[in-house]
Amino acid sequence: MASGLIAVILAGGKGERFWPLSRRQRPKQFLCLDGSDRSLLQATADRLVAITGSWESLWVITAGDLAAGVKEQLPPLPETNLLVEPMGKDTAPAVAWATWEISQRFGNEAIVGFFPADHWIKDQDAYQKTLTAAVEMVQKQPGIATLGIKPSYPSTGYGYIEQGENLGSYNHLQGYRVSRFTEKPDAATAAEFIATGRFSWNSGMFIFPAKIMLEQLQTYAPGIIQPIQAQGVASYGSLPKKSIDYAVMEHTRLAYVIPAEFGWDDLGDWNAIARLLQGENPNLELARHIGLESSGNIFYSTDANEIIATIGLEELVVVREKNITLIVPKSRTQEIKQLLAKIQQNQDLEKFL
Repeated sequence: MASGLIAVILAGGKGERFWPLSRRQRPKQFLCLDGSDRSLLQATADRLVAITGSWESLWVITAGDLAAGVKEQLPPLPETNLLVEPMGKDTAPAVAWATWEISQRFGNEAIVGFFPADHWIKDQDAYQKTLTAAVEMVQKQPGIATLGIKPSYPSTGYGYIEQGENLGSYNHLQGYRVSRFTEKPDAATAAEFIATGRFSWNSGMFIFPAKIMLEQLQTYAPGIIQPIQAQGVASYGSLPKKSIDYAVMEHTRLAYVIPAEFGWDDLGDWNAIARLLQGENPNLELARHIGLESSGNIFYSTDANEIIATIGLEELVVVREKNITLIVPKSRTQEIKQLLAKIQQNQDLEKFL
């Protein structure tokens, strides 16, 4: 068990790339997408409570219109451990506000961890071992530890972390100073990164003493932390929209990384579900599908009384959700966000968001 860890789940995302299944009032963190009967949010909470040892050490930060859904999905979560943002401002304000609130309740020495609500983890024991190592690391050598995922292929969809100086062994895992964070690379660069053996995927999971993060925010993002310290959540309207990577992690000299292997996916879009569930089948069929010469597709329907019938389709995503049908090449699922922006411009179509 990661002694003393206070775990915060970031659960304010919209999950737009899973539209039309993921909608405004029911984004992807509320959905069961991995073949289990637990939503992504519930599975994340289950994993973290098993590590922290109690629901009192679990916090959730989410958007105003999702707070009721979080309460419904996580009944044991203490009311005072649910932070509700009045508007989405990306991860830097979320991390700053939650860290400030935790420091006020438990003191600056509290060890805080941030975890996105939409991750899939295969090996709980290995995950717990890695988190325990991260907590041990930042207790012995105060800084901000991130969990780096050892790449299994040259992904162009993730940011990468390059490891620098070896800082020793923690719970039998090696920890390193971060040499640099990089943006999502092209395929050739990703292959070069992997060939060096020094790069891992940026998982977006961070562990640190509250004091360290608050100091780094003061240094690199005073326009975020100072209004929060002065006015709390009332300051949100004036805060810039910025990720914690841009605000702090790419600047701080106290960034550490523990390369980890526990089976991980960030479930960013429909292709992630195929990676998890398709296996050796020619298509991923989460629907009743009848087809001729159709392969490499993802078929999803929420209505067991419907069938999806295809002829000669390849490498497509076909999703049926009530009164919406989405058809998109697997290679272009990132563009679903742009499609939603177009729908948003038409008031008559608001009900489809």
